[in-house]
Amino acid sequence: QVQLVESGGGLVQAGGSLRLSCVASGRTFSRSDMGWFRQAPGKEREFVAVINWSGSSTVYTDSVKGRFTISRDNAKNAVYLRMDPLKPEDTAVYYCAARGTFASGSLYTRAERYDYWGQGTQVTVSS
Repeated sequence: QVQLVESGGGLVQAGGSLRLSCVASGRTFSRSDMGWFRQAPGKEREFVAVINWSGSSTVYTDSVKGRFTISRDNAKNAVYLRMDPLKPEDTAVYYCAARGTFASGSLYTRAERYDYWGQGTQVTVSS
């Protein structure tokens, strides 16, 4: 059974930082792209960042560019999201996602392109 388990969320003041982790089990994703999405209350799930299988290429949504950094450790079957500095509008449940196929060279930002999802971790940023 494939599982993605996120951790590292919490409550932080604006200007603070958090590092989210996502560890996969049940299969390796070392040749697959992985990403982070988020969903705020009353809003649709939105793309945050994606990293290709080797870690050499990344894409970010405009609102987090320069503040968030996605990275991965294929030896640990893990992907990370460093968020600094955080803003109140970053408050959301953050989800880790992985594609089920080998990397194609294109990095996808649409949720339907991802086959595996974690349960989510809450990030709350107070003003």
